[in-house]
Amino acid sequence: MNAEFHRPAEPAIALGVTLATATACWAATVRLMHGMDMGVATSPGPPGFFAATWTTTMAAMMLPGAAPAVARHVRATGGLRTALPFAAGYVAVWALAGVVAYALDRPHGSTAAGVVVIAAGAYELTPVKRHFRRRCRADAGSGLRYGWYCAGSTVGLMALLVALGVMSLLWMSVVAVLASAQKLLPAKTAVDVPLALAIAGLGLVIVIAPALVPGLLMPPGT
Repeated sequence: MNAEFHRPAEPAIALGVTLATATACWAATVRLMHGMDMGVATSPGPPGFFAATWTTTMAAMMLPGAAPAVARHVRATGGLRTALPFAAGYVAVWALAGVVAYALDRPHGSTAAGVVVIAAGAYELTPVKRHFRRRCRADAGSGLRYGWYCAGSTVGLMALLVALGVMSLLWMSVVAVLASAQKLLPAKTAVDVPLALAIAGLGLVIVIAPALVPGLLMPPGT
């Protein structure tokens, strides 16, 4: 009787713990990234440091939008004990994505950054993006599968982050808000198309007048 009485609270507990973990990861990320943001000139640093920072950052950015999915998983499986494996599998997918990010994240020019951002905007309008976004919003049997779908949905936004500065708290926050909104809200052409065009427009500004984008280029002599 007691187990049945407490079971309805378990999804809420899973939701709260997931959000609390994300908050702690945000605090850790702010400390880790202090003084590291050099815009497009940012170096990823040693592999160990990058791996730790990237994984913490991904947990901070991606767990808030995934928290309802963790709660749904607990409700569907009937046990709070399944929350940790699900969330860990989800974060593991993003941690593995760091291997690709590390291989590509090298100091680069504003033109290269702008081209990547334009491509990220174009990706938002593709059928592939719509497919992964739809699957990301659906229930998944495991955290790994859910992470795969959500990574496919968010790959354009993550490319934008790497291009503009993977150590930038500003762009981290922007991408985190957009990624969470796309996990939680249904796709709407009236919102998604203007967003994609805005991202592509940002890319054009970066190519044509990079000095207009805050934090993109470091002042001479920095």
